[in-house]
Amino acid sequence: MLDKNHAADIFQRIRKHSTADEVEALFFGTNSALTRFANNTIHQNVAEENYAVSVRTVFGGRTARATTNKLDNESLKRVVQASENLAKVQQPDPDLLPLPEADKSVRPTRPSRYFEQTAAINPQQRAEVVGKIVSAARKRGLTTAGIFSTSESVEGIFNSRGVAEWHAQTSSEVSITMLAADSSGWQKANSPNVANLDPATLAEVAAEKAQQSAAPREIPAGKYTVILEPAAVLDIVGFMFYDFGGMAILDQRSFLNERVGKKLFGDNIDIWDDVGHPLQSGAPFDGEGVGRQRVQLVDKGVVKRLVYARGTAEKMKHSEYKDKVGPIEPTGHGFPLPNEMGEAPMNIVFGNTREPRTIEQMMASTERGVLVTRLWYIREVDPYEKILTGMTRDGTFYVEDGKICGGVRNFRFNESLLHMLSNVEEMGLPVRASGEESFDMVAPAMKVREFNFTEVTKF
Repeated sequence: MLDKNHAADIFQRIRKHSTADEVEALFFGTNSALTRFANNTIHQNVAEENYAVSVRTVFGGRTARATTNKLDNESLKRVVQASENLAKVQQPDPDLLPLPEADKSVRPTRPSRYFEQTAAINPQQRAEVVGKIVSAARKRGLTTAGIFSTSESVEGIFNSRGVAEWHAQTSSEVSITMLAADSSGWQKANSPNVANLDPATLAEVAAEKAQQSAAPREIPAGKYTVILEPAAVLDIVGFMFYDFGGMAILDQRSFLNERVGKKLFGDNIDIWDDVGHPLQSGAPFDGEGVGRQRVQLVDKGVVKRLVYARGTAEKMKHSEYKDKVGPIEPTGHGFPLPNEMGEAPMNIVFGNTREPRTIEQMMASTERGVLVTRLWYIREVDPYEKILTGMTRDGTFYVEDGKICGGVRNFRFNESLLHMLSNVEEMGLPVRASGEESFDMVAPAMKVREFNFTEVTKF
């Protein structure tokens, strides 16, 4: 693994090769392995180790970046030259700020995201886990497919003004699909600590969903009370968080334009961006090396704040929106420069100040509704009203008089996030959730009234 001392040495060599006014080096890399299975057998085992450095140089308001994964001295010299040659032909950017200086303030203690047990997982151990998943499928007459992956990764940033930030973490992930003749079930989990994963239980849950949803019946499309499991919540709400960046407001591409400070969701919706949350992961600094702040984005349904990169905050302070968007300051959420996106909150945590409800309790209070395991193929229909379309899959059930009454054919939905998050009747305990359409976040299950299903699919 590339470590901070080695990266610091590489940066000093980069500085010697550079003639730029300022220079920045972003380091990233991973040592990862993945075991993939299908048709109840392992069919792929791959491993990769790769580290790279991305060099950004600055000449009088002109900047550019070049990247290499070769860390020998000659390759470092070439990547610096490439960055400088590109920077010199750019138009000066009047909004480009000097590189940030090192932050000497005391930062809050963050939980460790590196676990030796995760880093030490080998192919045989992954195969043994897959064997248990396959056994759960075979004993029920099902076919299973999925992955078990582990990795250790690093991310760091150094600059000529003294910034020297470094983050190392591990990751483990299990995704399981169980297939029957006319039904399926799915479960997925991700954690920096492999000890937090329970593949055997995930396999049993996925298998039970496949069996319970067998011979699905067709019920008409329409507005239903739905119970969305955490993965389904994550994948649909994830489409709104890139709109919480200041640059999205300045570009007029955010559904929050003219809406910051207004009540958009129900009283029970509280949302933070919090990299320090014990169930979160990721580096505690952004793409310029600025420390990530804990920011409350939504308080009792009211959009309270946006997140900012350094440059976006300066632009916002001098814009027509400066009195309409709440507090304006760098929050440590910027992407590496240059970029067109600006910033976004990437460590989403939902709160639940009310008594959390289990899935079973949500069903018990439901006269007629639909239980949704996951959503997929989600696309945006109306960016400002945040109307999304997509489909259910891998475990969709009809609930009547508080109980599951069997599987139903999947639905296509057209639903506004503003409408959905204004109609949340009950929520579960927020958990670390993983899906396929959005990044991991800490999200609860939700019971939502009048969720709009527009079509019935043929599977």
